[in-house]
Amino acid sequence: MPKSGFVSIVGRPNSGKSTLLNRLVGEKVSIVTEKPQTTRHVIRGIVTRPEGQIVFLDTPGIHKPIHRMNERMMKSVRGALADVDLILLLVDASVAFGRGDEFTLELLKPVATKKFLLLNKIDRIQKKNLLPLIEKYTKIAAFDEVLPISALTGDNVESLISLIFKCLNEGPMFYPADQISDQQERNIAAEIIREKLIEATKEELPYSTAVVIDRFEEEDKLYKIYTSVFVERDSQKGIIIGKSGQRLKEIGTRARLELEKFFTGRKIFLELHVNVKKHWRDDEQILKNLGLGE
Repeated sequence: MPKSGFVSIVGRPNSGKSTLLNRLVGEKVSIVTEKPQTTRHVIRGIVTRPEGQIVFLDTPGIHKPIHRMNERMMKSVRGALADVDLILLLVDASVAFGRGDEFTLELLKPVATKKFLLLNKIDRIQKKNLLPLIEKYTKIAAFDEVLPISALTGDNVESLISLIFKCLNEGPMFYPADQISDQQERNIAAEIIREKLIEATKEELPYSTAVVIDRFEEEDKLYKIYTSVFVERDSQKGIIIGKSGQRLKEIGTRARLELEKFFTGRKIFLELHVNVKKHWRDDEQILKNLGLGE
């Protein structure tokens, strides 16, 4: 009888959760950038093997919320800690232990679910530095397994999958064997556009942008995607649009090419509109459109 179960991937911002999910699934199902708090809601990635099926939940980075949006993000993290079979705490092993790590461990402490400690980014550090970090974490909290990995290079990721299957119980498949995510196409499109937006603006733009799909139309082998990009100030709108609209054109082109790569066999028509909406991170309608409603 095959095994199956739900496994949450949690950790601080920039610990590599989305990179790990993509590595586990074998395809890109979650956007990845160098900036923290890229993931804003829970994204499911599905791994089906002869041994069974694992449904991974990629979660927003654990942080102390400031805006209503951040509160909803943390609410989704807490939801992902409940009713799962296993929790993977992903830690950036190249960064010193700090108060954010203490906050994360406090959040996990009352959760009785089995937990693995994954020390990520081992490709960036010397092995001798791992033991003190492991000792630091295991003195504060109990873990069923401790495993150094590199989500980027794939080191020990297959070992992780084997350990997860050992922890799961026999059960049914939740999704078809060829399905790798449960995201709707319009949500995937919004995330890909946001990824290209973050990449293009680099350090110029803080986390004050939202991408909302207004219309998603299908005509034969063509997807028509009409999108609103929300920012909080006129100056941020200018940064995205760029001189003579060149930056917005670049963002649109890169997003369209990525979308055509993802939606194999489809041509993409993409229209982007940039709108100023002060305090959108506290706006209920926008948060609902982003999948962060109450």
